Amino acid sequence: MHLSKELLGGIGVGLTLIGYAFYFHDIFFGRTKPHAFSWFLWALLAAIGFAAQVTGQAGPGAWAIGLDAVVCSIMFVLALFKGEKGYVLSDWIALFATLAAILLWRITGTPVLSVILIVIIDAFAFYPTVRKSVQKPYEEAASLYALCSLKFVFVLLALEHYSLITALYPFCLIFMNAGFVALLMVRRTRMAH
Repeated sequence: MHLSKELLGGIGVGLTLIGYAFYFHDIFFGRTKPHAFSWFLWALLAAIGFAAQVTGQAGPGAWAIGLDAVVCSIMFVLALFKGEKGYVLSDWIALFATLAAILLWRITGTPVLSVILIVIIDAFAFYPTVRKSVQKPYEEAASLYALCSLKFVFVLLALEHYSLITALYPFCLIFMNAGFVALLMVRRTRMAH
């Protein structure tokens, strides 16, 4: 059976909507406390990643990342009101290092180098959420990040044109999200014992 690129892209969008619906629910009921710095940076990076994918003719593989840019922006605003309030020096360093790297990305203007920088920047953007989650692993929804990891598999499968520009970012996000889920599970297990 051959699945069309549009169907695969639609599955990626569906997984995005399902994952964030549960995450929004958890935020409003106080079970999840997102870190505003990470969500601000992820919104910015998803918008840049989406633009790079559109430029690289990713086709339906870009849809979920475009939706991510919108949802991460909403999540940032929510995090300001319902999220983690304990910002430490290392969070600020990660924020400014990420913003400096984005400036470097803008200066380079080379699409391949830009995508490589976006992947590195995204890893830095994860830091505030990882730091918070090491101490408070129950304040993040592992299900969202697991669905995100799966979503990016479908993003890769839905790409119309495979290149470093279109594939590197979602490929790396599969592993960043899965790694974060593993961290949450390990921390929760250790706290339970």
